[in-house]
Amino acid sequence: QVQLVESGGGLVQPGGSLRLSCAASGIIFSINHMGWYRQAPGKQRELVATITDAGFTNYADSVKGRFTISRDNAKKTMYLQMNSLKPEDTAVYYCKTGLGPTFGSWGQGTQVTVSS
Repeated sequence: QVQLVESGGGLVQPGGSLRLSCAASGIIFSINHMGWYRQAPGKQRELVATITDAGFTNYADSVKGRFTISRDNAKKTMYLQMNSLKPEDTAVYYCKTGLGPTFGSWGQGTQVTVSS
C-alpha cells in the first residue's frame, strides 16, 4: 500500500507563493502518474496538474503559467510550486497517485488560503 502526506499549505497574500510537497511511503515499486487536485468550498473537486514518471506534465488552464509541478523519484516526493496566487486559488489541495480520480491513493489534503 501507498501512503501520501501533503505539506506546505498555509495563509498567503494575493501575489504570494507557496510550495506544496507530497511524500510517498509504504510498499511501492514505482509511481507512474501523479497529480494534484483541489476542492474549494461549495465547488467540485478539480484537477490542477499531473506529471508522469518520465516528466510529462499537464495543467489546468486556470493555473497554467503560474504553477509548476515536479517530482523527485529518488525521494518519492512530488511538488507543486504556486506563484502569483489569487484568492480563487483558495482550496484544499490533494495529492494523488494513478490516472483519474477513481484508482490510486489520496493524501489527506492541505489547506491553501489566499487572502489579504
